[in-house]
Amino acid sequence: MKLEKANIDSIPLIIQLLKDLYIELGEEEESVVYLNERLVKEILDSKQTEVYLAYDHNHEIAGLVTLTECQSFYAGGKYGLIDEMFIKPGFRSNNIGSQIITDVKHIAKEKGWTRIDVTAPTEERWKRTVAFYERCGFVFTGPKLKLVL
Repeated sequence: MKLEKANIDSIPLIIQLLKDLYIELGEEEESVVYLNERLVKEILDSKQTEVYLAYDHNHEIAGLVTLTECQSFYAGGKYGLIDEMFIKPGFRSNNIGSQIITDVKHIAKEKGWTRIDVTAPTEERWKRTVAFYERCGFVFTGPKLKLVL
């Protein structure tokens, strides 16, 4: 597996992978509506969030991960947030997710982040996802709340 930083040429692929993720999560009405080339370009240009594409050994797209740099007092400064991580169904259970997390840890260390946070679904049907992150060293700290403006 190879993780490559996405660029503007990757926008259509990023949009499709994120749509697939949101539909699988059941967020099609709430989240898919935001996906368009302008927004993805704006986020990529901001340099605050980076998108990485995962390719298998045949250079076939296997998934993606998005990383946003945040900062807080409780984290001791800058830290990373995995906003989205998606492995295409045909590539799951092939250790690609673990390889992505390993690469993300290296990226985080290069950036001087003190930690990496991720929000995982808490419903029973997603317990394998939570178990995956725990196997990768993440510690469950509780659910995330949101206020839509």
